Amino acid sequence: MKRMSDSDAPTAGALGDFLRGRRARLSPEDAGIVSYGIRRVPGLRREELAQLAGISPTYYTRLEQGQSTNASETVIDAIARALDLDDAERTHLHDLARPARSRRRRPARPDAARPSTMRLINAMADVPAVVLGRRTEVLAWNRLAHALLAGHHDFTAPGRPADRPNLTRMLFLDPHTRELYARWDEEAARDVASLRLFAGRYRDDRELADLVGELTLKSNTFATLWAKHPVYKCQSGRKYFRHPEVGEFELEFEVLHLPDDSGHRILTYTAIPGTPSELTLRLLAAHTADPGIHRGSAAALGSAIITRAATT
Repeated sequence: MKRMSDSDAPTAGALGDFLRGRRARLSPEDAGIVSYGIRRVPGLRREELAQLAGISPTYYTRLEQGQSTNASETVIDAIARALDLDDAERTHLHDLARPARSRRRRPARPDAARPSTMRLINAMADVPAVVLGRRTEVLAWNRLAHALLAGHHDFTAPGRPADRPNLTRMLFLDPHTRELYARWDEEAARDVASLRLFAGRYRDDRELADLVGELTLKSNTFATLWAKHPVYKCQSGRKYFRHPEVGEFELEFEVLHLPDDSGHRILTYTAIPGTPSELTLRLLAAHTADPGIHRGSAAALGSAIITRAATT
């Protein structure tokens, strides 16, 4: 039997964890399989999944146990169909099944936002915008994004990787950031599922692995969520804030993935026009320019727009 390389070993474990987790959530009834006898564990048995995928039980077992690291695209697609994976999960499965040594390694240099990308987000003065690296580290942000997400940090996103704010680390380890999100549990689950997708795609990234290790040791919540192997391609949605300066409001977010293999993306926040949140975001922008504006102004502005909407 071929000996796995060091780069293959962590991948084999992640692949097996992912396959076992997704197999456990699929019931025989959902898969159209007649179940006989007593089941000691939830979900499909290995031989049942192999039958659905049209491969031998022995081969599937070797794949799940990390004893085979060269499954074809056809086999992985068949397993994905049998497991009823969504698009993000299917992509993640292919990433995990691909031998790490076959991937083109990026040069060993610190990530940095492109100057043109930084000019773009700075031109978006009324829109909070932040450039994130693959490890959710802040590569750049405009002043409004800084005021929204991390007013207690220095504004400048440092050039040294060790000094950069990291949104995932802040979410789980920084009490100020935890208080910022009115629906913290929802935010935490989404963040971990998105990070899982990047960990599968860039599984030879040592700094990303170190971040996961650090958070697993320091946060029981992160460790519990990570062990469930959630996968989610974070593209858009809504976040609910409890901001220390302007109070509670909600914003819609968009994630713009840059068209290269850097893993960089631009995260932007906008408010629905004509809502109290729109005026609260404007107040935050004004507060960023003039810290003398107080939180009570947000409530006044929100009441004003509600009254205006009711009389029109």
